[in-house]
Amino acid sequence: MERTVFIVSDHTGLTAESVARSLLAQFEAVQFRYVTRPFTNTEEEVYGLVYEINSIFEREGVRPIVFSTLANPVLNDQLKTAPALHFDLFRSYLGELERELGQPPTGRVGRLHSVSDNNYFTRIDAVDFALATDDGLGERYYQMADVILVGVSRAGKTPTCLFLGMQYGLRASNYPLAEDDFERETLPEPIRAYKNKIFGLTIHPQRLSQIRTQRKPGSRYASVEQCEYEVRRAEQLFRRVGIRYFDTTSASIEEIAANIVQSAGLQRRFA
Repeated sequence: MERTVFIVSDHTGLTAESVARSLLAQFEAVQFRYVTRPFTNTEEEVYGLVYEINSIFEREGVRPIVFSTLANPVLNDQLKTAPALHFDLFRSYLGELERELGQPPTGRVGRLHSVSDNNYFTRIDAVDFALATDDGLGERYYQMADVILVGVSRAGKTPTCLFLGMQYGLRASNYPLAEDDFERETLPEPIRAYKNKIFGLTIHPQRLSQIRTQRKPGSRYASVEQCEYEVRRAEQLFRRVGIRYFDTTSASIEEIAANIVQSAGLQRRFA
């Protein structure tokens, strides 16, 4: 069973897509095809979108699902003429907030990521830090990191660092464990002084082999035997030196990040 999902926004659509995917992830028996329509801010664009939704409805025989964050009420009403199940992620809450706060919303587009907001620069700085110190490149900057993720290659370190930067404003670095590191009794030298910032990531060897096979099929790097060896030795290292670690095998990036933030006693850098 497949359903078409439209993400409609007058800005980037990241907020709407995040909410949509989080909600629809609860329905594992259904396959969803996502269609994103960011920067939809004219009547002509909305008319075209209504036509597109109607065409899909006629072709598939079931209503598409629409998640929208249009600040303009005229465009929003226009979109709702399409034959779809609509979730207006702004209007669902703005009415009650307006009554409670005693003032109308501004209707300003893209307010969440405005460059006039210090939160925006906090996010960008944290993401830049994650990229600059990715894959063991942060030796000169580890003292500035809020957290350092350690684990075998392809255990989910980089996407988690980027998520921590974008959604929490935290400076996250990562250090990939190599075969030489498994022979030591202590942490690798570049990160040894920052044990209190380190959080380990592990993964089931079979799943790791699947991920690595997509990158280097038929290689020793992707073999189940190599993956089993690396995961076993990494977990032994974590336990030996007393490093907190988390299994990423069936966890989402959101779950991994939230676990790290809670376990490390970190705080989101913006409201």
